[in-house]
Amino acid sequence: MTLKSMTGFGRADGSHDDWRWHWELKTVNARGLDVRMRMPQGFEAIEQDLRKALQARLKRGAVQIFINVDRDRAGADIHINSELATHLMSELDRLADDMGVEPPSLDTVLGMRGVVETADTSETDEEAEARLTAVTASFMEALDSLVAARAEEGAKLFTILESVLLEIETLVTRAGDIAATAPENLRARLEEQVKELLANRADMPEERIVQEVALLAGKADVREELDRLKAHITQARELLAKGEAVGRKLDFLAQEFNREANTLCSKSSDTELTRIGLDLKAAIEQLREQVQNVE
Repeated sequence: MTLKSMTGFGRADGSHDDWRWHWELKTVNARGLDVRMRMPQGFEAIEQDLRKALQARLKRGAVQIFINVDRDRAGADIHINSELATHLMSELDRLADDMGVEPPSLDTVLGMRGVVETADTSETDEEAEARLTAVTASFMEALDSLVAARAEEGAKLFTILESVLLEIETLVTRAGDIAATAPENLRARLEEQVKELLANRADMPEERIVQEVALLAGKADVREELDRLKAHITQARELLAKGEAVGRKLDFLAQEFNREANTLCSKSSDTELTRIGLDLKAAIEQLREQVQNVE
């Protein structure tokens, strides 16, 4: 399966008889699938079918659908409303004279609504159906183009996410190496802390001292966090390999990554481990940002 981005663009042109149109489909990030489409007059009958076709191909993203329609009326009958044109010319001449300005030109009057009329060449039901079939076919071409663009962006995302996961894995390995050498340092610190406890609380029971030592040791042990981070890396790679419509799961997993990194930093008493933890948080933030683009 191919990983897909929620960002993409598709277009297609179409024509039928004296009709011409141009489709543009744009998608950006969104939590779900949000489709915005407004069909011009005479095209509304296919809107629901187009929405269903789009919903079958896309799972997430904010989708904007535009269609620009033009009809060639070169062969249509033209009628000039002479009575209206004469009346407008007279009124405008009078108004121009009152204002002391030049009267409007004939071109201005001809451009006014109702002066020049084009005879309506109405379609038969069969002609309208043929036109809408052609419009639908070109929409599907635009949709194919959009899906291909999202897949191309998805391939780039896959490479980026794999690279970020490799960086996270490297940092986790380095943190594990430091954590493996920590027991000796931890033992020395605990011995000092036990001496302080005995000096300050000579009457403290031995069981209480053992509890305090165990608590301190537990707070400094990051192996559990590192194990969970390794498990998250494995799960993230499995999701990437699975491909389509894993964006929500990857987003949730990025939050889990961040939670473990925060805990690691809060537990760390080693300067180098803390630095690695901060680098890890930066890499996880990069992962989270890129995951926002995945369908």
